[in-house]
Amino acid sequence: MILSRRHFGMGLGALALSGCGAGATSQRSDSVSGGLPADLRPTVNAGYDTWVASFRSRAGSRGISQSTLASAFRGTGYLPGCVKRDRNQTEFKRSLEDYLSIAASDERINKGRAAFARHRGTLQTLEGKYGVDAEIICAVWGLESFFGERRGNVPVISATSTLAYDGRRGAFFEKQLIAALKILQNGDITPARMTGSWAGAMGHTQFIPTSYQAFAVDFTGDGRRDIWSDDPTDALASTAAYLQRNGWSRGTKWGGEVGNGAPDGSIIQPQAGGPRFAVTRNFRAIKRYNNSDAYAIGVGHLADRIGGAGPLRGSFPPDANGLTKDDRIALQKRLTAKGFDTGGSDGVIGPNSEQAIRAYQASKGLATTGRPSPELLRQLG
Repeated sequence: MILSRRHFGMGLGALALSGCGAGATSQRSDSVSGGLPADLRPTVNAGYDTWVASFRSRAGSRGISQSTLASAFRGTGYLPGCVKRDRNQTEFKRSLEDYLSIAASDERINKGRAAFARHRGTLQTLEGKYGVDAEIICAVWGLESFFGERRGNVPVISATSTLAYDGRRGAFFEKQLIAALKILQNGDITPARMTGSWAGAMGHTQFIPTSYQAFAVDFTGDGRRDIWSDDPTDALASTAAYLQRNGWSRGTKWGGEVGNGAPDGSIIQPQAGGPRFAVTRNFRAIKRYNNSDAYAIGVGHLADRIGGAGPLRGSFPPDANGLTKDDRIALQKRLTAKGFDTGGSDGVIGPNSEQAIRAYQASKGLATTGRPSPELLRQLG
């Protein structure tokens, strides 16, 4: 099965996965890189301004006060990068093998085990209250924001209003914008702190505004459902509440690889020739968070690895270029050793690896396809 970004829903997971593979383009969160890209900063757009003016009256009829509108839209504007990213979602495709190489990379597993150890008390308390496995809650956190490191700092009002104005999914994003304004009006967060991904997904576990309204909880008891705080408690609790209310069954595993102690359940094989998985109703509950088999397997497998389990036992077939994952890792290592840096060697052939291949091909007078192949691997020795 080949998966495109559209399967990852409203930015859920995409932020955390967009740059984690060594072969992918590195895109640390803006809070880490220290600033927004130019195309995610407000740009003059007369059509957007006209749309906002008309939206204000619609928002008023939905119970949004003029004072909330005034504070929420102060300093906001049209973000062309949101539109570009929304329209390009279908271009990027990964196999399940590549997806799991990123979702359950050694770095993510190690960070997940460390994060679990730091927050063990909170996670186990949440498991006791909501019935959702502590490792599953932690794994969702890991996929959504790399355990809080990649929450994003795009202003949510600017992002959702830009995408509502753009019109491709205008009704959906106007609904998110209204929900975001109601969150502000409720006092859970200030406009300056209401930040998230380019698509308006917010906080440690990347809730869209309507999901926040429906499922976010104030677990710390400070009177605010603060999923943006450096303290992840409210965000983790909100995720547990979301899964519980979407069908999670206490005491049941999500599933597992067939032949590796998997529970009884439906059998799926998302990638032809790859491992098969037995999945339960809790697998389907995870898919309510993000409707993708790969995402749900990624959460479940990462949770297992955080809990101490080993890697998958089954193997994946060679890719369309005739290369196994070990071949791709060897290719990346050999390119880097010859001075053509791939940014790491995880076996995921992303933009960095493709650029390195093109540079190598150009240095040898070859056609610059950027495409890996068994022949290229042999040439690199």
